[in-house]
Amino acid sequence: MDYALVNLTKDIVPMFEEVVLTSFAKGFGSRKSYAPDLALGIGDTIQVSIFEAQSGGLFIPDDAGSRPGNYVNLPNQTVDARGLMRVPYAGAIKVAGRRAAEVEVEIEKKLANRAIEPQVVVTTVTSRSNMVSILGDVNEPAQLDLNPAGEKVLDLVARAGGINAPGYETYVSIERGNKRATVLFQSLVDDPKENIYIRPGDTIYVNRERRTYLAFGASGLNGRIDFEDSNLTLGEALGKAGGLLDSRADPAQVFLYREVDRDILARAGVDVSKFTGDQVPTVFHANMRDPSIFFATQKFRMQDKDVIYVSNSDTAELAKFLNLINGVSNTAANVPANAMTTRTSVNKLTN
Repeated sequence: MDYALVNLTKDIVPMFEEVVLTSFAKGFGSRKSYAPDLALGIGDTIQVSIFEAQSGGLFIPDDAGSRPGNYVNLPNQTVDARGLMRVPYAGAIKVAGRRAAEVEVEIEKKLANRAIEPQVVVTTVTSRSNMVSILGDVNEPAQLDLNPAGEKVLDLVARAGGINAPGYETYVSIERGNKRATVLFQSLVDDPKENIYIRPGDTIYVNRERRTYLAFGASGLNGRIDFEDSNLTLGEALGKAGGLLDSRADPAQVFLYREVDRDILARAGVDVSKFTGDQVPTVFHANMRDPSIFFATQKFRMQDKDVIYVSNSDTAELAKFLNLINGVSNTAANVPANAMTTRTSVNKLTN
């Protein structure tokens, strides 16, 4: 497999910062960074209160003096599938998609010639049209109604009991219509712009993805290692892997393997003409004999499923070869002795 080779330097590091593939702020537009103005909708239960200026009107009888006020509460109604509700003497009122204040004005106009200076108050008893769902790795998955004051992503996560996995390996996705965006949970905490307002009908999905990297070669620890940090760097990853073994490792030959976006490599000056596809297999070479590289490795971000390989030094390879030669020599020298021992054993058995 063809691959690109990139020497890790302080100038190269900024070009390979971890790329945020999706963003709530960018994915759903900055113009939608304000709290939504919640409208009435199908399935909502609504209460209508009608006030009149004096008793003896359409809704207030002459003996209204014994009442707490010149108003009447109509029975609660549920907005039907056509988005309508009914008010006596006003008829069918279009409700779905409108604000309560708009509905109040329409009812007042339709009752103006029948009631005495009517004033109307529309109150939402229960809301079914302004719901959001939050699922996945939260402690209390649920369908929740939105607060009219506006709620952001972290507000809904809190109402669902919080996440049940470490934030550095938990991803939050929002589905809104035909759009979907995903960010790391830690980004919601660190970057306020990503903690956007949730809108009616949104679905929030919280998912844990274990973030790991592989370490091989002349490092103190080989195998799969957990990040345990949202911003793990190459220097920290080498430290978690036990560092470079003094007796085996070649500090000048430390490699990191990763697939990198083709456009990023092109901006870094790498010839990508021989590669097809958007992702290019890339090997980053770090010469740890250069003191400045230690500073670069502390800024070079690790990504999920990276592979680190530390090469053996020339002396270690020579030692392996000499051990092999020594083993072969010992085997050859022992052949006559082994043959003599075998013949003696056979003679004892036959006699």
